[in-house]
Amino acid sequence: MARLEDVRAVVTGATSGLGAAMARALLAEGARVAIAARPTPRLETTVAQCRQAALAAEPLPLDVRDPRSVQAAADEIRARWGGLDLLVNNAGIGMRTVNPRFLEAPQPFWEVLPEGFSDLIATNLTGYFLVARAFVPLFLAARRGRIVNVTMNRETMRRQGFVPYGPSRAGAEALSMIMAEDLRPYGVSVNLLLPGGATDTGMIPVNTSASARGGLLSPDVMGPPIVFLASPEAEGVTGQRIVARDWQRWLAEFSSARRDSGGPLAPV
Repeated sequence: MARLEDVRAVVTGATSGLGAAMARALLAEGARVAIAARPTPRLETTVAQCRQAALAAEPLPLDVRDPRSVQAAADEIRARWGGLDLLVNNAGIGMRTVNPRFLEAPQPFWEVLPEGFSDLIATNLTGYFLVARAFVPLFLAARRGRIVNVTMNRETMRRQGFVPYGPSRAGAEALSMIMAEDLRPYGVSVNLLLPGGATDTGMIPVNTSASARGGLLSPDVMGPPIVFLASPEAEGVTGQRIVARDWQRWLAEFSSARRDSGGPLAPV
């Protein structure tokens, strides 16, 4: 039996980057995964490639900025699967959308256009809220479920020229901690997962040098922790902030703390 054979998961932004890496990792362990993204040819191609590899991927058209689209997707999962075990909030856009030269020419916040600020916040922060709000009733009905919200290094939240990306991720972290407490009485866990450094994804400008790209993390770094968070071993784990780059150290510390306490970890 595959480790995650009975797990039904929705991963947003799963056609590329971190989302695609997490979806592949879950699928490889036997999970059924809804690849949630805007209805474009890339969604169809991603699902087709997974199915060619005999993986249980399914398309789920979803625009995280549109409440009606999000609710329609949640209703579709209810009708299709009857429930859900794991929701991964990952869909997001980066600094390239407001400043294509953000790495070499940081832009002060007062030069950021209001439209660019609003669009990024609508995707990276409000999108997490809308998606969680729509899918949580599935968890409440079952009195169980897991949410993983993807975030980034806290240094990014204070870095020069990183408005609005930094605030969007800081907001997502605060939202996640409140979600964890709101859902704790219902047996639903909420955890944060981040790569631990810049990753080689579409958020990095295409003209970035090969030498600079050599120092980027692979999106696959997200695989082992997301599989753990979907597995029986993560039962009761909530309010945690897990850095994928430091995964083995976190897992060792977690295992030791759980042995010492005889139960789930407290939030950190």
